[in-house]
Amino acid sequence: MAKLTGPQKAAIILLALGEEASAQILKNLTTEEIKELGVQMSFIQGIKKEVSEELLEEFTSQFDSEDNLHIPGDHFIRSVLPSVLGDNKASEIMNKIEMEKQRVPFKHVREIDARILANFIKNEHPQTVAIILVHLGHDKASQVISFLPEAFQFEVINRIAHLDTVPPDLIREVDEVLEKELVSMGKESHQLLGGIPTVAEILNLSDRRTGDGIIQAMEDHDPELAEKVRKLMFVFEDLGNISDQGIRELLKEVRNEELTLALKTASEDLKAKIFKNLSQRASQMLEEDLTMMGPVRLSDVETAQQNILNIARRLEKEGKLVLAGKEGGDSFV
Repeated sequence: MAKLTGPQKAAIILLALGEEASAQILKNLTTEEIKELGVQMSFIQGIKKEVSEELLEEFTSQFDSEDNLHIPGDHFIRSVLPSVLGDNKASEIMNKIEMEKQRVPFKHVREIDARILANFIKNEHPQTVAIILVHLGHDKASQVISFLPEAFQFEVINRIAHLDTVPPDLIREVDEVLEKELVSMGKESHQLLGGIPTVAEILNLSDRRTGDGIIQAMEDHDPELAEKVRKLMFVFEDLGNISDQGIRELLKEVRNEELTLALKTASEDLKAKIFKNLSQRASQMLEEDLTMMGPVRLSDVETAQQNILNIARRLEKEGKLVLAGKEGGDSFV
């Protein structure tokens, strides 16, 4: 028999004793104890005869039954609680039990920065890490595993590949232990709220004048930091590094008037990239519009460029293009 906790044993014994006897026992328990037993019962779908015999013998040394117990624990606790606590209190306890059953495993670690979480779990057993990662979602799991030691990465992936079903009790146990460890260390300390990538993203979303002003001030104060931020930023001219297919996806979303305005200060290389990915007629019309355009406010041009960059970032999130050009971006072959 698998090792059972005290509440699990008690829940099985109550199911074996039946509703009337269990009701008498539950009357002498606290609300919290009843809730704990209810949670355990709600996960029980059937009990083998030898298990119930062994447990009852452990407590009473007497039990005799010819058949296995096939008692839905959830139905049992719903039937028993009203006679013990009354309808209102029973309903309240059952609601708490349902909330406990629906608890999302490892919810408390999903918002922790991937690098910090990887550092926190890197000394755990590979099987434990595998159980954690499969509950985080593919994106977060891929981020976390990239920060684990290389030799450990294979160990964890290998465990995930061979992971079939995991007992709910084991998942809860790992989840609870991890949560307690995080709480003891102070969860707030595990949140990355800033850093160079955050600065770069903030400046990416700022208007051109604000961004340039901040970068210039940063250059004067800390040139090395300014260079690191600049390498992570994506500016309008970087659109020239997007693939032709990506440019075509982008052009589908951009209004002609805004594109014309945005290209007013663009380099010849970027203009050529845009013209190349338009139809011949659309390209000719755009060139004519640019030629005929009179003086315009620089702020209007920068606003148009920022709007197009925002569209590009949205398309990147949707997987329709890749904003190549930033340091650390993938290469194309």
